[in-house]
Amino acid sequence: MRKIAIATIVAALAVGGSLAGPAMADDAASPSAATCNSGPYIVFFDWDKSDITPEAATILDSAINAYSDCKNAPIMLAGNSDRSGSDEYNTALSMRRNESVQAYLTGHGVPAGAATSQAFGESMPRVPTVDGVREAQNRRVEITYGRGSDS
Repeated sequence: MRKIAIATIVAALAVGGSLAGPAMADDAASPSAATCNSGPYIVFFDWDKSDITPEAATILDSAINAYSDCKNAPIMLAGNSDRSGSDEYNTALSMRRNESVQAYLTGHGVPAGAATSQAFGESMPRVPTVDGVREAQNRRVEITYGRGSDS
């Protein structure tokens, strides 16, 4: 009998239960609501590519999980490139990167109309470089949720 009681107590504690009886249960703090982590979630790309790599998929999966906590918050995708091509080419490449991220998000349950995107090309570098430099930190899409993400 004693082993069963201890096992019951351990099981109750393991699932976040309480040892308080019914009279004390109302005094227990309720779990807090999940908080929206607005990001940014940064997905990096290989040079001159817009393919989602396994590493990028891991970041996107985290962003998708956060979206469920953000309850209809607007999403902004900000595509960027390094400075190794022309301005026009890099802006188009940034848009293709946004499209790849958008396709991944919608393919994993985020509504298609939830996100807006902007292609910055090489104009918003994380690491400033001179023209023509291939900088991995600049080849990215930044995903943010919430106020200010829809402008």
